[in-house]
Amino acid sequence: MQEWKEKFLTYLYAIKNASPHTIRNYQMDLEEFIAFTPDIPPREVTQWSIRHYLAHLHKKTLAKRSVLRKLSSLRSFFLFLVKNKVITVTPLEEIEGPKRDKTLPHPLSEEEFERLLSQPDIYSLLGLRDRVILELFYSSGLRISELAGLNRLDIDSKNLTLRIRGKGKKERLIPMTERASQWIQRYLSSPDRYMDGEKHQQERDKQAVFLNKWGERISVRSVDRGFKDYLLQSGLAAKATPHTIRHTIATHWLEKGMDLKTIQTLLGHSSLATTTIYTHVSKRIKKEVYDKAHPLAKQEES
Repeated sequence: MQEWKEKFLTYLYAIKNASPHTIRNYQMDLEEFIAFTPDIPPREVTQWSIRHYLAHLHKKTLAKRSVLRKLSSLRSFFLFLVKNKVITVTPLEEIEGPKRDKTLPHPLSEEEFERLLSQPDIYSLLGLRDRVILELFYSSGLRISELAGLNRLDIDSKNLTLRIRGKGKKERLIPMTERASQWIQRYLSSPDRYMDGEKHQQERDKQAVFLNKWGERISVRSVDRGFKDYLLQSGLAAKATPHTIRHTIATHWLEKGMDLKTIQTLLGHSSLATTTIYTHVSKRIKKEVYDKAHPLAKQEES
């Protein structure tokens, strides 16, 4: 099965144009399954093998989201084997995973976001970088992976636009605020970015916008880990994650009157149904819809 796992990962990279992050997840999921079913060739994997594996995952008390992701990886892999005539039918044909819990995002208020924004020390290079990251998250609603992948050439300060490579490496051009643009230029032009010494490392990646303390392109994990500290310092750790800022600006856009189709385009959602969730999040939008729809919600003053 190892041989076909490698062929499948190559297919994801060369044909499906999957991101390194996606390929890494598939690889981890498949390797875990192969370790659980050692020395079993693909044609001998049955529905009972899959059910036994799901029971194993259940005993590990994994989150439903993690189990569903692993199950999705296996579905894709075995469909690939069917396509390549290694097997005739996938063993996951009648397998159902756990029901996904429906959760709504919890956006920050404008005051809470300002509190978070004040946490980085902008007089240090890494603190300045983190302030710029926060500004850009809120300016344009980027995913963490999209922000980490930004290159200098993706930034058009004159027209205030960003070229973003989203899921499936789909590109989109989105606007940014003048304020975010100014913070980016301040970070890119900081002398500390080009120093080489005990506290600062010389810029080693000439294309990347955001660098780690070694001068290399910042990773998604580094962004996530760093902002957990800021959330703790701001007292918002109990209600927010780095991804919350994306939910926050989407909700604020909606409350300020932006239409859902435009928000969908800006966020890079493939389906409008994904964007519609923000109409359920905003208390103000709910109240406005109620007042507009209910005949007795607004009575004339006597």
